[in-house]
Amino acid sequence: MRSTQQFSITLPNEMADTVRAKVASGEYATESEVIRDGLRALLARDRAIETWLREEVVPAALALEADPSQALSAEQVRQRLAERRSARMASDRK
Repeated sequence: MRSTQQFSITLPNEMADTVRAKVASGEYATESEVIRDGLRALLARDRAIETWLREEVVPAALALEADPSQALSAEQVRQRLAERRSARMASDRK
C-alpha cells in the first residue's frame, strides 16, 4: 500500500504564485513540499488551539461556574487590557 496519495487542488492565483515562488527560490524542492509544510503548520496550530482550550479555557470556565464572583465586568477587562498594552509599549521603547 502506498504511503502517499495524489490530489488535484485548485488554488487562488495569489496562493498558486506563492507556491511557485517558494519552489523557484529554492526554499522547497516541489510544490507538494510547500503544501505539505502548510498542512503541517495548520495541524500544529490546531493542536495548539485544542491544548489551549483544554488546559486554560475549560478550567477557567469551570472555576467561574463554581464561583461567579471571580467574573470581571467588560469595563474591568478593557482596563486590564489597556494596562497591559501600555506596559508592553513602554517595554518595547526601552
